[in-house]
Amino acid sequence: MDHQRDLLGAATKLRAEMVDRLGDLVAAESAPGDLPHLESCADLLAGWGEQVLGRPAERVVVDGLPHLLWPAARQRVLLLGHFDTVFPIGTVRSRPFTVRGDVATGPGVCDMKAGIVQMFTALGLLADTSTVGVLLTCDEETGSGTSRPLIEREALRSDAVLVCEAATPQGEVKVARKGGSVYRVIVQGRAAHAGVEPQRGVNATVEVAHQILTLRALGAGHSGGTSVTPTLLAAGTTTNTVPELASLAVDVRAWTSAELERIDRAIHELVPFLPEATVAVEGRIGRHPMPAELARPLLETARSVADRLGLPALTGAHVAGASDGNFTAALGVPTLDGLGAVGGGAHARDEYVRLDRMPERTALLAGLVDQLSTKDNS
Repeated sequence: MDHQRDLLGAATKLRAEMVDRLGDLVAAESAPGDLPHLESCADLLAGWGEQVLGRPAERVVVDGLPHLLWPAARQRVLLLGHFDTVFPIGTVRSRPFTVRGDVATGPGVCDMKAGIVQMFTALGLLADTSTVGVLLTCDEETGSGTSRPLIEREALRSDAVLVCEAATPQGEVKVARKGGSVYRVIVQGRAAHAGVEPQRGVNATVEVAHQILTLRALGAGHSGGTSVTPTLLAAGTTTNTVPELASLAVDVRAWTSAELERIDRAIHELVPFLPEATVAVEGRIGRHPMPAELARPLLETARSVADRLGLPALTGAHVAGASDGNFTAALGVPTLDGLGAVGGGAHARDEYVRLDRMPERTALLAGLVDQLSTKDNS
C-alpha cells in the first residue's frame, strides 16, 4: 500500500478543481421533490461518476425521483450519499456559493454536496474501482421513502458501507447515530360558532394541546437521550369557529430500538381528553439507531490509513441526527459515516464547509476505499 502515501499530495493538487466543482454542484439546485431540478442535478453527477468509474450510472427512477447507481459485480465497498437538499429552488439566487479564504458557504454546501465532490475526486485517484459501488439518492432529506429498498439491496451486496455525509465540525467521523421516527397526530372535533354557541363544539385545538403535553412527557425525564418533539401544528379554519380539525407532527429520536418501540407504542395508544373528540395516529419507526459496534472495525482501518497519510489522529463521534447509514447498519452491514466534508450549519443559512480540509478528507476516503476494496483483503 505504499502508493497510498501519494494520495494526499495528489488530492492537494486537485483542491482548486474541487472548489470549482463544488460551486457548480451548489448552483445545480436540488430541492426535495422538484423533479426537473433533481433530473438536471442527476445529469451533472452522472457525467462526473462515469468519468471516474469508467461505467455509466443506472438511473433508478421511483415515483419520478431519479436515483443514481453505479453497481459493482463483486461489491466490496458501497459509497453512499444523497444529492437532494432542504432548500427551495431560488435559494441560491439570494445566497449563492461564496468562497472567503478557506471557507465556502451556500445552500447544501456541507449537507452534502462537498462530500459528493470529495467522493468522486477520491475515486479518480484510484487505479481500480471495479469492486466499488456508488449510490446517490435524491430523497434522503424527506425520509428516503423511495430509495430505502435500493439502499438496503445494495448494502446487502456489500462488505462495507461508507457514508459520505459531513463529518463533525471538528473532523470526527460518525460511528453511531440516533434512530428516528416521524408521526402525524390527527384530532377530530366538532365545529361550532365560537361566539354564539361555543359549547356545542368540540375544540380540536384544545384537544391537541392536551396531546402535546402528553407527548412531551414521553421523552421527559429519560436520561438516555430520548427526545419527543412536537413540531408542525395546524388547526382551525376561521377566528370565529371552534376548530373541528387539528394536525400535529411529532419528531422522535432515541439511541436504542427499545426506546423507539416504547415511544411508538405510546403514541399509537394516545386517547382523547375531551368527550367526543377522536385521535388518530399515522407513522411508524423510520430509522433504527446506527450502533457503534458495527463501525469500530472500519474506524480502526480508517485510523491506520490516516496515520499512513500523516493526517491528524482520527476519532469517532456519536451524533443525534440520522442518515441513510441507519438503514445499512440495521441490516448488520459494517457502516462508517461522516466521511464527507468538514463543516457545519447543515440546513441553516450559515451552512459552511472547510475548503482547506477537502484534500485530506479526499485522500482519507481514497485510502480507505483502496484498503477495503483490494482483492487480497477478503
